Amino acid sequence: MSQQVSPRGTFLKVADALKALMAADPDMAELPSLAEVMRDHKVSRGVVLRAFGVLRQEGMAEPAPGSRWRVVRSGMQVDRRPLDQRIVDIITAEGLAVGEAFPSASALADQFGVSRPTVTKALDKLETAGVLTGGGQGKVRTVRAVPTREERS
Repeated sequence: MSQQVSPRGTFLKVADALKALMAADPDMAELPSLAEVMRDHKVSRGVVLRAFGVLRQEGMAEPAPGSRWRVVRSGMQVDRRPLDQRIVDIITAEGLAVGEAFPSASALADQFGVSRPTVTKALDKLETAGVLTGGGQGKVRTVRAVPTREERS
């Protein structure tokens, strides 16, 4: 009779391994992807999700919309505003005027660490709000209106 490995507590072992990884790299901002953890620890997706849940419950990690799980460190400031609000800040931070070209969705995806479709949805919201002109394939988005301080908050 072959000996079976008990899956009970496996997610806790994976969570401990992720904690050790976070402790070893103080600059780590994101956890490895689900696929990477599944491959490295030879476990199922459910086990990895439970391990991430343990890290979330202990306040060590949190899911980031449109991207991987984010490492939470004490004293670390994380901007939890919706992506479209964070993108609007680029207009004032870079001093963009009405009619100037706005960064591409790909550049914004790299800057914010999210997928391009996630950025496109946020840009569509800003287009609907009248802050940006419509982009489209091969077209450059431009600033239509510079938001005032009240509109940004």
